[in-house]
Amino acid sequence: MMQKKGLNKYQDFWQWSVTNKEDFWSETVENLNIQFTKKYTSIVDTSKGVEYAEWLKNAKLNIVDSCFQNDDDAIAVIFQDKKKQLQKVSQKQLLELVNKIANSFTSLGLTNGDRIAIYMPMTLEAVAIYLAGIKAGIEIVTIADSFSPNEIAIRLNITKPKIIFTQDVNYRAGKEIALYKKVVEANAPKTIVFKSSNQTISLRNEDILWDAFLSSNTNFNSVPKNPDDMITILFSSGTTGEPKAIPWTHVTPIKSASDGYYHQDIHKNDVVCWPTNLGWMMGPWLVFATLINKATIALYYDMPTGDGFGEFVQNAKVTMLGVIPSFVKYWKASKNMEKYDWNAIKCFSSTGEVSNAEDMSYLMQLANNKPVIEYCGGTEIGGGYVTSTVVQPNIASTFSTQALGGEFILLNDKHNKCTKGELFLFPPIMGLSNSLLTRNNYNVYYRDVLPFEGRVLRRHGDELELLSNGYYIARGRVDDAMNLGGIKISSVQIEGVLNSLDFIKESAAIAVSPENGGPSLLVIFYSENESRLLENERLQQAINCVKEKINPLFRVHDLVKLEELPRTASNKILRRSLRDIYESK
Repeated sequence: MMQKKGLNKYQDFWQWSVTNKEDFWSETVENLNIQFTKKYTSIVDTSKGVEYAEWLKNAKLNIVDSCFQNDDDAIAVIFQDKKKQLQKVSQKQLLELVNKIANSFTSLGLTNGDRIAIYMPMTLEAVAIYLAGIKAGIEIVTIADSFSPNEIAIRLNITKPKIIFTQDVNYRAGKEIALYKKVVEANAPKTIVFKSSNQTISLRNEDILWDAFLSSNTNFNSVPKNPDDMITILFSSGTTGEPKAIPWTHVTPIKSASDGYYHQDIHKNDVVCWPTNLGWMMGPWLVFATLINKATIALYYDMPTGDGFGEFVQNAKVTMLGVIPSFVKYWKASKNMEKYDWNAIKCFSSTGEVSNAEDMSYLMQLANNKPVIEYCGGTEIGGGYVTSTVVQPNIASTFSTQALGGEFILLNDKHNKCTKGELFLFPPIMGLSNSLLTRNNYNVYYRDVLPFEGRVLRRHGDELELLSNGYYIARGRVDDAMNLGGIKISSVQIEGVLNSLDFIKESAAIAVSPENGGPSLLVIFYSENESRLLENERLQQAINCVKEKINPLFRVHDLVKLEELPRTASNKILRRSLRDIYESK
């Protein structure tokens, strides 16, 4: 598109994309060949205000139709279960499976507008269920398979799906995780259970196995929908303790696919691997950014830290490998990926945590100095707001550009433009949420945000720093949210479970950056209820509490006792002060 516009510099192209947003997004929709049953009358309508932008005005579409535009025999999914052979699924085979599942929904009495949930690892079947539901006009609630029964129950209570899909068990790093058991403990509705083991399983009366659910009918016509109809409900952190339920619509995947096309450089018959889950934004992102761009999704069914993953990346001939920095830190320490041939990789992409330059430089060398596309955004954006490209010099752990079609500004506490401060977005941007399930979207993102030079701003909560060379580095969060192992979580959620411990009177959870950069560490400050527990016993109780009640992937790094927690005049905990205290130790 740069050449078509007669633009030689990338920065000029980005400037054109935000100065001429309607033209940029119209041409992007055309480049991606988004399929419509009724063409839009305008790419975006802001007559109600940019806060309520309506994209693809008056169109009818089902975004799943845009995921099946490659040749029938092109490989849509390549996957490998632990210690099994690599398996390939053609576009035709994937479409037939999707259609079988869509017909199975009808057999269960599910119709357009109903809601189902998925609590599964990222497998072929999970991807097919996800696409089939959307194709049938059903809203999909995605729940990360690492969550505890309590967290599952919270999400089911918010969304109230009619059925839920899960596996009997999952195997990760040699450990067996009983997924169906957790679903039952969460008092979930009717459950469809995919058997991944040879074990006998005792089902509740209302539950059925996958084989009994699956129809043999491979024909199904997509249900045409409005652009702003819901396709997915994802969960992000909430500063009130309850997770934020964020809807994706038929428009949101276009933002994901656009980023994949322009920034991760995903094109026809590329092979894209990004270890993730449908319960996190990058799961749906992977599906749409890959399939809409006619590429292949690569799925490995075990931990991405083990040798088997390195061999999978080699044998699947992955061309774009997505990571979170924690993976890279492990690979660098263990050197276990160095023996594999990753030369097919054209670029890496990193998201979810602040990265470390030394680790990212190491990652580049694993594929003979291929670039790392740093990528930062949000569930409520559908993609990134700051990232990199393959046409600009690649500097480890920095972002080279604002994402195409989107614009932001950094402001200090006095609402003045600065080089290190809180990030605010300039709407409209395709992909931005217009609604939330349990809250008011306007109140969360726009209320009490002053305009800048007459332009409406949307708050996001990240802190960035603009470097002298025009690149950016991430500085974490300015609000009560944090990223742990690539998972966004609210401090309030963590504090809620820790405050149940007998020795804790009150707690404050913060994420701190290691001295040399890299993934955030979870540190807990607390005031004490009198206790005879030793310091190491207290830490262990806190570790176990967070693992069992929130997520086994979260680990408390340190526990710090204070006489009382610092507060503002309005009684809010000063987490920034706590972060400064800890990082100055």
